[in-house]
Amino acid sequence: MSSAITHQADLKNRPSDGLLLVTTPTLPGFRVLRVIGLVRGNTIRTRHVGNDIVAALRNLVGGEIPEYTKLMGESREQALDRMRAEALARGANAILGVQFTTAMVMAGAAEMLAYGTAVVVEPE
Repeated sequence: MSSAITHQADLKNRPSDGLLLVTTPTLPGFRVLRVIGLVRGNTIRTRHVGNDIVAALRNLVGGEIPEYTKLMGESREQALDRMRAEALARGANAILGVQFTTAMVMAGAAEMLAYGTAVVVEPE
């Protein structure tokens, strides 16, 4: 993952690989030529003790916890980048039905998983 991508909104530095990602099961205007199969990317991240202290203080007054927002954004981008890499390596030019899921691995550590169906498509 590029170190220039710092959170989910910083997409200007994402490499342009031509891979289409959609959350829908179909891609309007395109025909599926070949289904390659499931692709996924994941990352497991832990919290930083310094950020936990700041978060605990913010919890007293309410509001967004930007340290955790940034951590989750970076995790999503890394999971997406790994999923994209697998799809490209398998010859896909699109991923349909992209979804995310999270799971706690241990106290203070969580997995972010992105997955979808890699396909080869062409315009109709």
